[in-house]
Amino acid sequence: MKVDMLSPRTQAILKSIAGRYIAGAVPVPSQSILDDLEFGVSSATIRNEMAHLEKEGFITRPHPSAGSIPTDKGYRYYVESLGNVELPLAEQRLISHLFHQIERELEEWLILAARLTAQLVQNVAIVTLAKPAGSHFRHLALFALQDLRALLVLALRGARIRQQLVTFDQPVTQSELAIIADKLNRAYTGSSHRQISARGKGLSATEQVVTDCVVKIMQAEDRQEYEELYFDGLHFMLNQPEFAHGQQMLSLMELIEHKNLLPTILPAKLAKRGVQVIIGKENEAEVVRNYSVVISRYGVPEEAIGTISVVGPTRMPYARTISAINYLSSVLSGLVAELYERQAPIDNE
Repeated sequence: MKVDMLSPRTQAILKSIAGRYIAGAVPVPSQSILDDLEFGVSSATIRNEMAHLEKEGFITRPHPSAGSIPTDKGYRYYVESLGNVELPLAEQRLISHLFHQIERELEEWLILAARLTAQLVQNVAIVTLAKPAGSHFRHLALFALQDLRALLVLALRGARIRQQLVTFDQPVTQSELAIIADKLNRAYTGSSHRQISARGKGLSATEQVVTDCVVKIMQAEDRQEYEELYFDGLHFMLNQPEFAHGQQMLSLMELIEHKNLLPTILPAKLAKRGVQVIIGKENEAEVVRNYSVVISRYGVPEEAIGTISVVGPTRMPYARTISAINYLSSVLSGLVAELYERQAPIDNE
């Protein structure tokens, strides 16, 4: 039976069961459905409809005399029936105000995004640093430390700063380092490590040492499969009834401890636009098939892309979570666009 073949009354019953169970974590009896709806039918009719939904796999009962709870299939229908959901305007304004209290510090933005998301949805929030498709040189500075050593400070596009000590074969003064930095800045600005390697001809020995160091830093950046992430809300999840006995939480804790949570929850095909919801057994990894994941990209296409996601039990407040992820990803996209001086962040609509 297809979802779109459910009658309006059956659809309303299913949505009522999902909504009540999400809110209370208690199996939903037929009388509660009768109180919710105004169809003018008997409780026996409601029970028949619920039996039909159970037969078709949308709901289940923990035991014969209990009320009903949604299955993954039921939650999927519920999510698809939500339509466009948005955070209340007052919350949007508060969030925007909080972000604008922070100076242009990407790390602080992401810490705030993770904390706000976790608080809004009472589950685990994960925000990854926006990662460029490839590192691009922005600015280089060199500072003399000793006769043969200098500190190299490399700024990459996207406000990423990397530092490294450089050792030369012969003494180099601060004035000479300034001249080298100025020359390389004019030659390499906006370039990838491959372009820098191709241009690195006719350099002095000292300039070549600096260039080689820059290329190695950028190559290391490009090899990173996952950028550093910002994590919050584990204490909220621990308060969920699903994790009262701890066993279900153990696998998640192990993923967190070994820093494997993000690669485990990321779908093989992450939607380029909009919020993506993966429910229970829809997750590719068996270890997280008792969870749901709500995830979205943010950033500037072709420049830098990160993700913002929520992990929680399948009994997740989906409307709240989707609207929070949608709004926070749009805020982060705008901030990243400012860093990259672009006008076209990811559109999540």
